[in-house]
This record gives sequence, structure tokens and C-alpha cells, in this order.
Amino acid sequence: MSKSVVLVGTQWGDEGKGKVVDLLTEVASVVVRFQGGHNAGHTVVIGSKRYVLHLLPSGALRRDVTCIIGNGVVVAPDALLQEIGEIEEHGIAIRERLKLSPGAPLILPFHARVDQAREARKGEARIGTTGRGIGPAYEDKIARRALRAGDLTDPQKVREQVEALGEYYNFLLVRYFDQSAVDLVALTDRLLHQAEQLVPFLADVPALLDASYQGSESILFEGAQGVWLDIDHGTYPFVTSSNTGVAAASSGTGFPVTRFDRVIGVAKAYTTRVGSGPFPTELFDETGRHLAKTGAEFGATTGRARRCGWFDAVATRRACTMNGIDGLCVTKLDVLDGLPELKLCVGYGDDAAFGRWPDSSSELEFEVMAGWEGSTAGVTDRGQLPAEANAYLDRLEELVGVPIDLISTGADRDETIVLRHPFD
Repeated sequence: MSKSVVLVGTQWGDEGKGKVVDLLTEVASVVVRFQGGHNAGHTVVIGSKRYVLHLLPSGALRRDVTCIIGNGVVVAPDALLQEIGEIEEHGIAIRERLKLSPGAPLILPFHARVDQAREARKGEARIGTTGRGIGPAYEDKIARRALRAGDLTDPQKVREQVEALGEYYNFLLVRYFDQSAVDLVALTDRLLHQAEQLVPFLADVPALLDASYQGSESILFEGAQGVWLDIDHGTYPFVTSSNTGVAAASSGTGFPVTRFDRVIGVAKAYTTRVGSGPFPTELFDETGRHLAKTGAEFGATTGRARRCGWFDAVATRRACTMNGIDGLCVTKLDVLDGLPELKLCVGYGDDAAFGRWPDSSSELEFEVMAGWEGSTAGVTDRGQLPAEANAYLDRLEELVGVPIDLISTGADRDETIVLRHPFD
């Protein structure tokens, strides 16, 4: 039996990882977020209730699961405490189950202000960030000047660090962006008040994970965003500010990479992305609008409309290769119901070495497959899928080179076909 499983997105994020994590935590004892911040939004539907989680691991909705936020995550205190309060309103206790790495850098209001000001100044050349301060917070981490979660135990250090960082960011806001400064006294007071709630969450994450692993508990590592938003391997510069692949699950938690038993990739049955940047298979026609409407393709964090396109087997295969994906979870199959034909991108023309992203869809090579008239919504047995849907999945599996373990046919955790459970 697998004891540690890493879950990563194989496209540009928004693949439906939240639902998959929630499903797998029926077995897992521990769920760990290892990168990103509250720029990620994982949607989980349970019955008639819809939850959107940004910092809390998606396992938070399972009442007996320990939830860990690793050192690779940048944490906005306001956002984390608000999210805790929101799920507590639904009667879900989380505080005793939540553990926070002392090494997690904090996102403060001036990070978000500078993030938004930069994007506004770039105009049409903007990257398309969420404006929540993720990039500037990671900059502070790399520059070795970040205020980290563990520093909240020392009020004097909080005051000194806020003053030092605030002086720098207020200079940028006032002198460069021609905006008002952040009130550092009010910010310090609020942060010290929040520390009273946050400090009890602090825990030795590497030691905790080692004890869980040695004790034969199942651990699920939850990635945010997707492989093609990785700061090193993604569609740079239209990427996020962290590493989003399997390697970050180790560096972002302190858990040895040699102990990962299985890596699961999540991919939609088509492709979407939010924000600017390359998107080879993007559709601008009625089919694209159908995918957006039927799939309710709006960002869980920002509400921005997602760009939609055909499944890109070239990019997904590469993502699986780079991350050692053992099994694939295909989500939103039901969104393709009723389309007369489907296309799979199988080549980038002369760009066989994947040295660049195609400039236009005219360079791409597609395979055309028949669509299906029957409904796949809510199906839990692959034998009940239309023949054309099975043929589509078989071909997708061949092109990507990874076996399909799970197929999602709806938003609810029960609307899933389990072919091979990742923890088996």
C-alpha cells in the first residue's frame, strides 16, 4: 500500500485538484500544502454545499484529517484566519487539526499593494497575477528578508521586520507608483493580534511528517496551480512565483523525495488557463464558449473567465515526464457531453523538441475523434460510459503515456470512476 502520494496539476492549474484531494482524504490521515499561496483556489462540492479553499489543504473538510501548511507556502494571515472562520461557520472544526510551518513566509498588505501597482503599470504587457502579493512575498523569501510564521513568537522582531520591510515597500508605493503609503503602526498592531491565533498552529513539520510516515499513516501532498505555471519550467514569464511540480513537495515540507510512493497527475478532459501567456489549443469559437459555459470556467480565486481549448497531449505528456507521473486523474469528462466531434492535439508541427511554444494553432497537429450523445454526468462505472467516451479516454491515455486511475464525471466527491486507487 502507498503511504505517501503527491498530487500535481499537469496543465495550467484549475484541473480539479481540490475535488480529487477531498476524495483521496477518505483514506489519507494527513494532507499537506507545499507551495503557492491564497492565489490558488480549490473548489470542493459535498452534496448541496460548495466550498472554496485557498490556503487550507482540501482535506480540511474531512473532520479526522490533519492539515499541514508547509514552508513552501506563502501565508497571508488575514486570508488564513478568514478561511478558518468560514469553514467553522459550517460546523467544521479545524484549529486542533491545523499545523503551520514556522518557515512559511508571511504575505503582508504592502506585498499585495505593490503586486497590483506593478500589474497596473504594465498595462497590456501585464502577466495576469491575482494581485494578492504572492510574487513580492516570494521575492522577500529569496532576498532573505521575509517575516516568517515562526517570527510571530517574538513581538520585537515583528515590529522591527515590519518597519524595515515597510520602509522599502512604502518607498516604492509613494516614490515610484505615486500611491499612498501603508500605515505600519496599524499593520504591526493587527499582526501582533493575529499572532495570538496563529502561533498555536506552529509545528515542526518535517518531524511531524516523519512520525506519520513511520507510523504507517497515509500522507497526501497537495499541489496548487499546475506544472505549466512553474517558475522554472512553465510558460515564463507568464507563470506563478513558486515551483509547482513534484520536487516542491519535498523542498516545501522537508519530507524526503525518496519516500514518495506515488505521483498522481490531474488533467481536465480539455484544457483551460487563466491570465495571459501561451495557450496553443485555445478556442475562440462556439465550441470554446460551450466549454466555458458548461464547465463553469471561472477562477475560484479571482472569478476571472478561463480560456478554454482542446486537450493538449503534447504539453500533458511532457508534464507527466518531468514529474514522474504514475497515474492520471481525468476531470470534467461530462463537460464534453453532446459535442459532435472532439480534437486532441498530438503535435506541435516542426517543434518536435519542445523548444518553444507554438505561435498559433495553425502549427498544431490534431486528431479528430467522434463525440458522444449520451450523458457521462455522475457515472461511477466505466462500463456505463458511452463507447465514444471510452475510446476518447483510451486514446488520451496512449498519447500521454500514463494510465488513467480516476475519472471525474461531476463536481461532487461521489461522481467519480475509480479504476485504481492511488493509495492501494
